[in-house]
Amino acid sequence: MCGIERKFGVCRQTLTSWLKAEAKQIDFQDTLVDPHENEVIEVDEMWSFVFSSVFKVWVWVAIARHNRQIIAFVIGDRSKESCKKLWKRIPYSYRGKRSFSDFWESYKHIFDPRFHKCVGKETGETNHVERLFCTVRQWLQRVSRKTLAFSKVLYVHHVVFKVFFVAYNRYVSVEI
Repeated sequence: MCGIERKFGVCRQTLTSWLKAEAKQIDFQDTLVDPHENEVIEVDEMWSFVFSSVFKVWVWVAIARHNRQIIAFVIGDRSKESCKKLWKRIPYSYRGKRSFSDFWESYKHIFDPRFHKCVGKETGETNHVERLFCTVRQWLQRVSRKTLAFSKVLYVHHVVFKVFFVAYNRYVSVEI
C-alpha cells in the first residue's frame, strides 16, 4: 500500500476508501468458471493477525484443483462455525466434488464424508492450496509472518483478501 500511495500521491485513507469501493462493486462468484467434471477441491486455512500478533485470525480457503481458482474463502477463527461458513460459500456446482483437507477436526463435522477425505501433507492432495498460501504470503505483505505491515481493522483485512482473490481468479482463468 505504501508503494501505491507514493505512486499516485494519495494518503492511506484515500487508498483504503478506493479498496472498500472496489470490494463493494465486485462479486467474488462472478470470477468463477464452471467446474471441471473431475474437479477436486482442496481446503485449508492459514493464520494471520489483525492489529496485534495476539489477535490471530484464520483465512479459510477452498480451491479448485483443475482450474486453480479460489472458489470460496472465509476470515474468522478456527472453529466449526467458520468451517460451516466456508462450506456455505462453496458454490453448489462444486459441492458434489471430491475434496481434501488436513486433519483439522472441523472438516470432519462439516464436509460430506462421502466426498471428503482428511489427509497429511505427504500425500500431495493439498499441494495446490499450500502453494496458494505461499503466493499470498509473497504478494500480501500484511500476512507475512514477520512484518511491520498489518491490518489494523478486520474489515480492511477482509477487503484486501477479497480484492486479491478476485484478481487472482481473473488471472488464473486467463491462464486456463
